[in-house]
Amino acid sequence: MTNAAGYLLAFDVGTRMIGVAIGHPLTRIARALTTVQVHHGSVDWKAIDGLVKEWQPVAFVVGLPLALDGSEQEMTGHARRFGDQLRQRYARAVHESDERYTSKEAARRFANQRAQGTAKRKHGADIDALAAQIILESWLEHPDNTAFP
Repeated sequence: MTNAAGYLLAFDVGTRMIGVAIGHPLTRIARALTTVQVHHGSVDWKAIDGLVKEWQPVAFVVGLPLALDGSEQEMTGHARRFGDQLRQRYARAVHESDERYTSKEAARRFANQRAQGTAKRKHGADIDALAAQIILESWLEHPDNTAFP
């Protein structure tokens, strides 16, 4: 079993940008971290290498974009392939988390931050990173994920 004292990196996978969040299973707290660019289908692995080196995560959580009825769609396969690449590249466990509604929730939270004056600009990158945070929060809150392989 993996040491639960380590960080988790979470990803909201898109075709142009990948939102990234960091969290900890002991505190069950996640926060938006950054975004990574995707150019013509090619992920900026150098940026992800830097994040992995800096945070030394014990595992990854990848948002799984399912249709509203729970069925898979084109982006579901894209996210799964990204997860496979993470697993192969970094030799760490990759967990999937249903990400239905996370983009809407991220936009809602971002709008609330703007209204309260804590968000300085409205930018897609901010929302993507916030979506990754919500994906990780959801995964951390699930009772089956208190300990993970």
